Amino acid sequence: MSDTQTGDREGAAVPTATAELLEGVRRHRRHTLELLTVCSIALVPWTVLLALTLPSGYRVHHWRAVWVGFDVLLLVAMASTAILGWLRHRAVMVSALATAVLLVCDAWFDVSLSFGTSEVWPSAALAVFGELPLAFYLIHRVMGMISLARWPSAETATDNHEQPTGPDV
Repeated sequence: MSDTQTGDREGAAVPTATAELLEGVRRHRRHTLELLTVCSIALVPWTVLLALTLPSGYRVHHWRAVWVGFDVLLLVAMASTAILGWLRHRAVMVSALATAVLLVCDAWFDVSLSFGTSEVWPSAALAVFGELPLAFYLIHRVMGMISLARWPSAETATDNHEQPTGPDV
């Protein structure tokens, strides 16, 4: 019998997935992927606008390249997360965390570099109502996916002639 039928190695029963639970997971996944897809699409014109309107420098070299390059990196991370999610690939967790980190960095730099200018309020609003909530949402979703992951026990890995990995090692 498998661990899902007999319980884990400590003897506790492992709950089986119900149709309602699976539908809830599918619904959350779909909504998350729709959100990331829309955000990825919306980031394209924003990046083009930055490329066309940012000044070329403020006492630093390559100002435009820095900001457009960062937003291209954010676009790649967000689109990768959406694509990996649509493909149901486990790497979506890594991509989602990278996207969350980039969103936090973007909020930080937008706000901190706009202090003392009229742009501080729009930057703060975008950070508080857009970037940071999306970052924390992605982190929350990844934590949920991680909590659902079943790590193989040492016995299962040994039975399959594999080296034990994960927290049981």
